Amino acid sequence: MDEVRALLAETVQRGFSSPSQLIAELEEGSDRGSAVPRRVLAEIDGGVRSAAEGMAWRLWKRSGLPECRWNVDILTADGRVVARPDAWFDDVGLAWEIDSKEFHFTSQGYASTLRRNNRYAAAGVVVVQTLPSSLRSDPESVVNDLKAAYRVAKARPRPTLTHR
Repeated sequence: MDEVRALLAETVQRGFSSPSQLIAELEEGSDRGSAVPRRVLAEIDGGVRSAAEGMAWRLWKRSGLPECRWNVDILTADGRVVARPDAWFDDVGLAWEIDSKEFHFTSQGYASTLRRNNRYAAAGVVVVQTLPSSLRSDPESVVNDLKAAYRVAKARPRPTLTHR
């Protein structure tokens, strides 16, 4: 399933097609062999853009946590972009980042991640960072971390932020 997600997500990310165009094409064809692409396209249509995010999306769906938005820009009151978290719980101002070692721990990636986290802190955003490997190896702990952070975010005043 990860290979299908990678192929379809890259097609959307590179602008070759939109999720709705891919869904329409799938609807025109046979149902045979379409279960995995349908499931993956539902995730992509919801904003998921990588295999790791797909795992996170499925975990979130089972978690009982409220609605979140995927890959939306978070903006300050004056319109400056804070970041684009993998998942955003708008009701409480909680960001969830799926941070892979491969990308985020190169010199440039690490520096970029630190700058992003500093912008989150300055904007009053509670952030949960999860390794993709944890989604597979310890999903229960990931859900517990998210729920704990959600409770903390809910207990304080929500930052004045919007999303697009």
